[in-house]
Amino acid sequence: MYPLKFRPIFKERLWGGTKLQTVLKKGVSGDRVGESWEISGVPGDGTVLSNGPYAGKSLPELIEMDPEGLLGSRVLDRFGREFPILIKFIDARLDLSIQLHPGDTLARKRHNSFGKTEMWYIMDADPGAQLIIGFKEDVSREAYQEALDAGKLPQLLHYQNVSPGDAYFINSGKIHAIGGGILLAEIQQSSDVTYRVYDFNRRDEDGNLRELHTELALDAIDYERREDFILDYSAEPNKVNEVASSPYFTTRYLKLDRDMERSFNGDAFTIYLCTSGEATLTAGDTAVYFRAGETLMLPAACRHLHLATRKCELLEVTV
Repeated sequence: MYPLKFRPIFKERLWGGTKLQTVLKKGVSGDRVGESWEISGVPGDGTVLSNGPYAGKSLPELIEMDPEGLLGSRVLDRFGREFPILIKFIDARLDLSIQLHPGDTLARKRHNSFGKTEMWYIMDADPGAQLIIGFKEDVSREAYQEALDAGKLPQLLHYQNVSPGDAYFINSGKIHAIGGGILLAEIQQSSDVTYRVYDFNRRDEDGNLRELHTELALDAIDYERREDFILDYSAEPNKVNEVASSPYFTTRYLKLDRDMERSFNGDAFTIYLCTSGEATLTAGDTAVYFRAGETLMLPAACRHLHLATRKCELLEVTV
């Protein structure tokens, strides 16, 4: 096994824009590309390897070839051969729908899927750009339903101003939305299950109102006001700074202006998202260059790496 670089899967969205191309220099055309799936094992949307002798194989195929070497024994014992996380870049030109995701128990029961807890790292934001994260006060199920029926749900919600470098943790069940003008990195459980509850009466390309999941959402929503979503982390240069730690993934921030060595115990894979600058990651005999807007995966079998850079910012993700 060697450091892996995958071809992103681009997703057009009603709310998508052009920042994946103009800011991250992705090779994508069109003015409504909203998502770049960087590393995915989602059925039907497995990313395909672009480098090395296994180029052309999808992530699920690589797992089948060497499950322990790729995933690591700890990940394999817990999740089997299902890849447990999904890495994306998201460009919101317009506001996304107000939505939420079910937790593990409900998602497995209803959709045979993981739940969806996620983390956002802001990479670019227009002046005044905001996220919606949770309720501004505790609400009852009945009060929520009343506001939804009256078209007043946005009035119950918390609006969060954002700047590049901000990080947020979105537990399953927390109502949320990405506002227009935001480009972010998203680290999440491997799930594509979303309950859309409010969509500003927007219509799709065929002129139809987009589907809402009003009834499904009722048992999945966390109706309490919680302030645990802001991730306050150190940005000390040339150190490994923890941003988020959860049962699903751990994210660390590296701001480097010189080379760094990293060693791991070999029981889990590691992912690197480059959010600024450029670096070359070497493990064994393989060196792979990556820059802002690109992502690498280090298989569990690769226990040591060297990061060569003059200036870069990275998110390091482990499970």
